Amino acid sequence: MSTEGWKVLYPYTGKFLDVDGGRLHYLDEGDKDGPVLLALHGNPTWSFYWRALIEEFPNHRVVIPDHIGCGLSDKPQDWGYRLAQHVSNVQALVEHLGLKNINLMVHDWGGAIGMGLATADPDRIQKLIITNTAAFLSPHIPTTIAMCRIPVLGSLMVRGGNAFAWVATWRATYKGLSKDVKEGLLFPYDSWGNRIATHRFVLDIPMKPGHPSYDTLQGIEHNLVRLKEKPMVLLWGDDDFCFSPVFRKKWMEIFPNAVVHAWDDVGHYVMEDARERVIPIVREFLN
Repeated sequence: MSTEGWKVLYPYTGKFLDVDGGRLHYLDEGDKDGPVLLALHGNPTWSFYWRALIEEFPNHRVVIPDHIGCGLSDKPQDWGYRLAQHVSNVQALVEHLGLKNINLMVHDWGGAIGMGLATADPDRIQKLIITNTAAFLSPHIPTTIAMCRIPVLGSLMVRGGNAFAWVATWRATYKGLSKDVKEGLLFPYDSWGNRIATHRFVLDIPMKPGHPSYDTLQGIEHNLVRLKEKPMVLLWGDDDFCFSPVFRKKWMEIFPNAVVHAWDDVGHYVMEDARERVIPIVREFLN
């Protein structure tokens, strides 16, 4: 695979922090004395997904980790890959960097992970930017994602055929992706071993009591009330097969004072489909 194109879009070296599971790769760009913008990705993306924030917010301290198993972080084959572990790792990064007054931006699994961080220590959080995600229990799961949870078949599909990350490069976008962007999104997930997190994230969706992450997510949902006074904006691609408008409406019920922007012609990959809309809104919100 040629990497020249996507590397032009992602010319960042990054740093590493030893956390539970191995070395966590993260970007720490921009003005180290500026306002903090912490962006958390989901599955099957990585810090590449948030690259526009670094370019567009040079006066901010933009911090973007790759969760263990994702991006350029270690991909251990014998780690738990549970929600609580991912939350703990982000907490360790925040402590390591001494981040305060955090403007938190989340997407997909980054929502549950980020709200785990935020509800545990609300005083560190200044503002919240929520995009196509959930941090609460839900009975809704697309059939195709449920199929990826079937024993043996799911492993063959996701880890053997890269059916999750590859399919997302066309199904998670409304307008389509360039060749370079596709290669960038897929770069870390080029083998059975390197696709472990894309499968484990799917398996970690807690659909019923007794699941190892059910109580964790239920606790995060219960504690969302601790964030009710925080300024929040919802930026939603309504053409999302996974986090449909049903999830946006749930956020609106929990946070009725949130500012909401929803677009029918934007898919799950909001930053890829609507960068030109997202950036001005985020800039105004942060200012």
